[in-house]
Amino acid sequence: MPRTSPFRIILSPQEQRELSSRARRYTLPYYKVQRAKAILLAAQGLQNKEIAARLDIRREIVCDWRKRFFRQRLKGLENLPRPGRPRV
Repeated sequence: MPRTSPFRIILSPQEQRELSSRARRYTLPYYKVQRAKAILLAAQGLQNKEIAARLDIRREIVCDWRKRFFRQRLKGLENLPRPGRPRV
């Protein structure tokens, strides 16, 4: 039986515009573009496995980003602070 995510993504018009803009940009870091594309595909109703196959990333990564976006919206797509000494 296929697994379906309990985190259904429904985008507001503003979120749709912002994520579409991020997904099309060449100047953004690659990881930000991938996250935007993953959420846009999730909003279309695709399962995590299908999104992972389209974007050539692991399903677990798609699960994490879908969950973070569901809980925190656009803010959840940003990197979390990392422990340790800052990069020089």
